[in-house]
Amino acid sequence: MPNIPFDVVAFDLDGTLADTAPDLAAALNHALAALGREAIAPESVRHLVGHGARALLRKGLAATGEASEELVEQGFPIFIDYYAAHICDGTAAYPELEEALDALAADGLKLAICTNKPEALTHRLLEALGWQERFASVVGGDTLSVRKPDPAPLFEAVQRAGGGHAAFVGDSITDADTARAARVPFIAVSFGFSDRPVEALGADIVIDRYVDLFPALARLGAGS
Repeated sequence: MPNIPFDVVAFDLDGTLADTAPDLAAALNHALAALGREAIAPESVRHLVGHGARALLRKGLAATGEASEELVEQGFPIFIDYYAAHICDGTAAYPELEEALDALAADGLKLAICTNKPEALTHRLLEALGWQERFASVVGGDTLSVRKPDPAPLFEAVQRAGGGHAAFVGDSITDADTARAARVPFIAVSFGFSDRPVEALGADIVIDRYVDLFPALARLGAGS
């Protein structure tokens, strides 16, 4: 395989590294039920993820009735407590992911996570998946005072991983806007939680399988 001329590859988490939708949907519907709302179809939750837990709850409330900030604040701890207790009941890594991460690490790249999931929950999920040693840095939605699509979390994730030439892998318009703001090459996965066609994200490259990640990074590096 060709060498990749990047120092760090940063990844979004939900919908990019792992399919977390089953557990997010269960937590959302638990909170909605506690607030007297009807459940949302789990599949539809995939397109509501990306801006953090409060935003997900807000969208769930809006889909079932009133979405006042008072209801969001009332439901948020219910959502978080349930999700923390069931964070990896149905979550699974995407196919071929771990082999792709192994290949990148073997080529000398540092791996980072830049997500809008709260940092404590991110670490809890990484531990449940057995990934706590895979990533040189983890920046969550509450690590800094700003979150994606502000580029600061991505800059921070790359810097904590050692700095240098970086690429970002994600699944949503939030990730695409973050990469653009940071002027970092962006690879989109076609199988994530995007609320629009992946072709509309403006990614430098779209991949359908993780077996294609290493060649995609090599292509991006050759053109940079």
